[in-house]
Amino acid sequence: MISVSNHITVASSPSLKVRYEEWLANHGISIAPFHARWQTTTFNRLFMKLGRWKPQLLYFWFSVGMVFGVISMFISILLLAKTFSQTLALMTAESPTPENERILQVVVPGVNLPIGQVVYFFAAILISGVIHEIGHGVAAVREQVRFNGFGVFIFVVYPGAFVDLYTNHLQLISPIQQLRVFCAGVWHNFILALMALLILYSLPIFLFPLYYTGVGALVTNVAENSPASGPRGLSVGDLVKYVENCSVSSVEDWHQCIEDIAAKPQTGYCISEETMQQLSSVGRAYRRLDGTTECCSNNSLVDICFSYRGNLQIPQYACLSARKAIESSRVCQTNTDCLKELAPSLCVKPSLENQTRLIRVKHLSPMAMLFVGHPVHLQYAVSLTNYMPRFGFLHLDIPVVIETFCKYLLSLSGALAVINAVPCFALDGQWMLSSFLEATLSSLVVEKQNRELVAFFILLFGSALLASNVVLGLWMVTTR
Repeated sequence: MISVSNHITVASSPSLKVRYEEWLANHGISIAPFHARWQTTTFNRLFMKLGRWKPQLLYFWFSVGMVFGVISMFISILLLAKTFSQTLALMTAESPTPENERILQVVVPGVNLPIGQVVYFFAAILISGVIHEIGHGVAAVREQVRFNGFGVFIFVVYPGAFVDLYTNHLQLISPIQQLRVFCAGVWHNFILALMALLILYSLPIFLFPLYYTGVGALVTNVAENSPASGPRGLSVGDLVKYVENCSVSSVEDWHQCIEDIAAKPQTGYCISEETMQQLSSVGRAYRRLDGTTECCSNNSLVDICFSYRGNLQIPQYACLSARKAIESSRVCQTNTDCLKELAPSLCVKPSLENQTRLIRVKHLSPMAMLFVGHPVHLQYAVSLTNYMPRFGFLHLDIPVVIETFCKYLLSLSGALAVINAVPCFALDGQWMLSSFLEATLSSLVVEKQNRELVAFFILLFGSALLASNVVLGLWMVTTR
């Protein structure tokens, strides 16, 4: 229980500082280093009304939440243990693999969170925190616990919310009733995440009168000065249809096509021998440091060194104008794939540095975009959406904003449910564990002191596991 003095007395005469402190106290505001909070009783009547609405329905609702919360305690430990092992694997791996992708990740604005999406991030955190605390508050009123007030806070830069409950009332109710109150937060976060997921899946139906999908991936933004920008690059409003010969009907297809290109050897292109002779320029071939071969001048911005095998099956190299050579060519892997061409053709492949790819992106414009670089950089450079406007006055970003916010709400509310369910000091999991042990072990472990000792060691383990994940996660984010 929090009590705030309504009058501050000091030995010195009244000053601006004293009046300022009185004003803060009278308005429920407290400020400390790295932390500011505001508490109010304005919403007390609303919480009382919600907590007394349909008691039987609320009893069922929070009982289901109690079961979910208890199960979540065990699942959260497994998820943290899995994340810890994945982080260790990433620390020792030379290059990340999909198997080592972490389930939970530490998010630092400006480091692994784009500055342009900070608003989504903080809004989702605040809403998730408010819904979490509404769960606690309504459940507490339902269990006849006195509700003192509701508030919000900012810790460093992260927003959050809290409810002030009368501690003596909480201690007087049964362990099962306590569990309903303590589990209500993670239960409401789970429901919020579930709602965000349902909105994401049903968004094409909701937006169908205004936007249609399934025709390609629509470009909404291209990173300035990236290889994908420029007069012959991609522009906002371009509808991507193919990445090489991989069909693109959605953003998911776009990412899958690029991932497949990155995982496979460089694609070749069928070029007629006549075209080869016309376009080939004389250049001295030499080995790069990584063992690949270069045969074009370092100053060339349009020519690329291609490798091919003629009748003698000996690797040969030719410096060709990339756009003129491959813009309308079929893809191939060997000369056999080019036998269907009308003129005698060879399968030529760009001789590029390791991990670098030449990627041809086809959109509605007659001229395809040619990208040279790491496939991942293409993914980062281009933002796309599945939604094509039916009318010219509709903005491209409306579905993107809704979709992005729902994704943040899904991930952050789900993460808040997982983290708060961990049996850890100072989190909901501490009180959930204590009430759970009181409800289940009181007949087996008679001494309350022994039950508290069991809880202490479990909390110690959960706290160490959570702290290890946070520390390693921050290290991975800031140093790699």
